[in-house]
Amino acid sequence: MKSNNKVFLAVTCLALAALSCQAVTNLTGGGDIPGAPTSAPVDTDVPDVPNGTEAPATEAPQQGDVLLQDDFSSSKWGTGTDKDSSIEYANEALQVILFTKNYFVWSTPNDQDYQNIHAEVTVTNNNTDPTTAFGIICHQQVTTNDFYYFAITPAGQYAIAKAVTGQKDVFLTNNNEWQYSDLVKANAPSYRIGADCGTGALTLYVDGQKVDSVSDSTYTTGGVALFTWSGEDVASANVTFDDFLLTKLP
Repeated sequence: MKSNNKVFLAVTCLALAALSCQAVTNLTGGGDIPGAPTSAPVDTDVPDVPNGTEAPATEAPQQGDVLLQDDFSSSKWGTGTDKDSSIEYANEALQVILFTKNYFVWSTPNDQDYQNIHAEVTVTNNNTDPTTAFGIICHQQVTTNDFYYFAITPAGQYAIAKAVTGQKDVFLTNNNEWQYSDLVKANAPSYRIGADCGTGALTLYVDGQKVDSVSDSTYTTGGVALFTWSGEDVASANVTFDDFLLTKLP
């Protein structure tokens, strides 16, 4: 992986023995992931994904003070390309391409910690595979790769999850399972993903509608990032991020 220390990558083996997270700064972290983005999670301890009940459709919160806004017309986020992945600027957006199945990679804009935030980004899925997952990372810890992440797939699935170094990642939503939601439109050309990362409160929004919310206070401050995750059986993913907005929660 070339370029700078704002690019991080991780890959899970199908047996989920361990998730290895590495950056050019040789940070180690992350945890085993409960299941790759597919209707049948990798780990047999996690049941198949059921159709779920709908969370009430409520709108995203009013915006507070703007902390960071980026239309990707200039280089701020980490970039780099190797045999497994590519994160590069293309057509005034940040394009992520994965060449390895069940591969998780993210990019950060800076090394700043944020607290009580709302993040939004527009994601275009350039690959029609429904098992590609993408979304937002928040409260990423400095000395470890511990963080929360908000994921959706073009199949209409979602999860709010917690990564802890050396442990299996936990899906805080839906009893540690991927879940379907009518609010995540299947195979939409693009999605506006939003995430609230408060003190003990985590909320996922898609296209301005609240999808789900959970409570967890393990992390209350940290960095932000954008991630892409290829499916368990598909060694490719192609996603473009644009119009990132980070605001203070009111």
